[in-house]
Amino acid sequence: MSYEQHWALRDPDGPLPAGPPGAKKKKRRKKRPKRTGWRRAFPTWRMLLGTILGIALLVIGGLIAGYQLVDIPPANASATAQSNIYLYEDGTVLARDGEVNRENVRLNQVPLTVQHAVLAAEDRDFHSERAVDIKAMARAAWNTLTGKGKQGGSTITQQYVKNYYLGQEQTIVRKVKEFFIAIKLNREESKDQIFEGYLNTSYFGRNAYGIQAASHAYYNKNVEGLTTAEGAYLASLLNAPSAYDVVTHPENKADVLARWKYVLAGMVKEDWLTAAARATTTFPVPGEAKPSTGLSGQRGYLVQATEDYLTSNKIIDENTLATGGYRITTTLDRKKQDALVDAVEENVMSKKSATRAIDRNVRVGGASIDPDTGKVVAMYGGVDYTKQYVNNATRRDYQVGSTFKPFVLTSAVANDSTTQDGDTITPNTLYDGTNKRMVEGSAGPTGYGPANEDDVDYGNITVRTATDRSVNAVYAQMAEDVGPEKVRSTAVDLGVPENTPDLTASPSIALGPATASVLDMTEAYATLANHGKHGTYTLVDKITKDGENITLPARDTEQAVSRTAADTTTSVLRTVVEDGTGTAAQAANRPAAGKTGTAEEDKAAWFAGYTPDLATVVAIMGQNPDTGAQTPLYGALGLPRMNGGGPPAATWADYTAAALDTTEPRDFDLELQDGADEPDPPTEEEEPEPDSEETGDTSSEDATDTPSTGTRSRPATSTAPTDGDTDTDTGETDTGSAAETEDTQETEEAPGNTGGSIEGVRGARPQNH
Repeated sequence: MSYEQHWALRDPDGPLPAGPPGAKKKKRRKKRPKRTGWRRAFPTWRMLLGTILGIALLVIGGLIAGYQLVDIPPANASATAQSNIYLYEDGTVLARDGEVNRENVRLNQVPLTVQHAVLAAEDRDFHSERAVDIKAMARAAWNTLTGKGKQGGSTITQQYVKNYYLGQEQTIVRKVKEFFIAIKLNREESKDQIFEGYLNTSYFGRNAYGIQAASHAYYNKNVEGLTTAEGAYLASLLNAPSAYDVVTHPENKADVLARWKYVLAGMVKEDWLTAAARATTTFPVPGEAKPSTGLSGQRGYLVQATEDYLTSNKIIDENTLATGGYRITTTLDRKKQDALVDAVEENVMSKKSATRAIDRNVRVGGASIDPDTGKVVAMYGGVDYTKQYVNNATRRDYQVGSTFKPFVLTSAVANDSTTQDGDTITPNTLYDGTNKRMVEGSAGPTGYGPANEDDVDYGNITVRTATDRSVNAVYAQMAEDVGPEKVRSTAVDLGVPENTPDLTASPSIALGPATASVLDMTEAYATLANHGKHGTYTLVDKITKDGENITLPARDTEQAVSRTAADTTTSVLRTVVEDGTGTAAQAANRPAAGKTGTAEEDKAAWFAGYTPDLATVVAIMGQNPDTGAQTPLYGALGLPRMNGGGPPAATWADYTAAALDTTEPRDFDLELQDGADEPDPPTEEEEPEPDSEETGDTSSEDATDTPSTGTRSRPATSTAPTDGDTDTDTGETDTGSAAETEDTQETEEAPGNTGGSIEGVRGARPQNH
């Protein structure tokens, strides 16, 4: 019997209709309330769980696939690394950097303390950790992304994989491969095998691959003979191989010592070295490097400077560059390079004598930059790279002396500075040039009264005349008037590195106790030549590998100081060449501006100068070839005094004349500060006749106690002729220190010498002139 339906359709809002007799009533499923408000912006827990599970499956799948697909490859090209080729700007070959230096050893040949030193420096948990440290990698990536500096998170296993199987390129693909190869290698080789491979493939600088090659390169011994201290130093090098070579870069000694102490402290912490043994451990100064004979003469210095440029500017890291195969076109102009070498030979080297012991101590550094482009076109590093390893053009341990004074004047004009009396500082402002005059500050005497060269009293003289005569009393007071911090800032803006040793903000900064390099000072003077527009120098025009170009950073320039400030300084420096301490530079036979300088105790003499086309700095330095100690140059080259206006200026003139012999002389196009006009030279009618009764001996007081007429007569002195530069006698033992870095030097007079020690920066000693 059928059952007929007699009810109406259900009201959507009414109760459920009754079903057929005997049918079970279904419970109505309540609808899930719709998500409203802020809850709609967040996924449900089911969605979250599903997403997490999906990602986990993808990661696991990727790890499994990566492990299966990435095999341990054969050794990379670094095991048979190619040479790098260095070219002059015109494409002719400058140098090749030689064969790779490597000699493998077994792990049991390496003293246990040396092994522990490496572990303390690079990976203290190596023997207990997995092949990769995920936490360390994540922390390194986070620190890099958040701007805390490029961080390393690799284990020794990963570093070995990178060194031996892959390469040094910083790419995601390489890091992924490194990750999987390290895991596989850790399963197939023992920790000792991996550690042995790491020690034999790591780069230690000086073209040394592996601990055995490094042992010979730095200490001239087999690895078995290394002491704990020596092993700790070699381990320190792994962090920054070339930069931490204290013989090549004595200015980095503080950083090297800090790293070396960190390694030893780590050994003590891990119970690999007793505290008592640590207390008696002294820093082991490495011996001189013995470069390839293919890098003899200037070639080695130029290659070293180019490599430093590439690595310090993070164009290529040191380990990658060391694998070789790069074709590097430098900015060096072959003609100008030869001209600089010839000028040094003519004015310095040819005047040395085997009968004068002091001549063994003569060192020369030079650098030349095109102000318009910032290109380094020539550099002189020393007598021969294979005999004297340290590059005199790039070392930062000799005082720059009075070549720093122009930066004080530039800062005064740039900052619209005034004297203590409220007068605007211009080249024609009068200052008291009395010997040992106390510097006056806003609160009264400062307690600092520097001596002038030969204790000469100049009386009231203009800033222009004080620059011509390099008067310390005037420039120390001017630095105080401008503000030592402002002077320091201006020097940095012009191109002096901010971390230059002894670049201290005090009145003595004007006298040049800072130890900037010849190349640093050339960059700063190139900024003045370029009307105050600064851009860092460049040493590389092009670099390729396997036919592919490597991207070079764009050279940014900025107006470091106003054109008026730079040009006003140039105007004053022109009179230094015309009638001051730099008259020898006139031999270049073209408009020139420049400044002489002498370091404390005549340990270095400088001439820094420029034409509108070229900025060049030449320095002659004194250094004992046996001990490495800086020495005075009294009597060198047969001269009673070594002054910046002597051989340095003469070398500058000969080089500049030859370097620019195919270009027409250009005059300076200057925009001067108000009140900075140069005085007109006296006419013939105004000049007294030589036999006039008004002509005769004039005391220094009469010659200098004049109004600001631009008079540039030299006060008479009873000493041998000088360039007027004081030995940066700061009179302050806490500032203006002389950096006597006793890095041993090999020279043609003392081949094979590796003795000596490295000394830190010492406080300046007041002198009696």
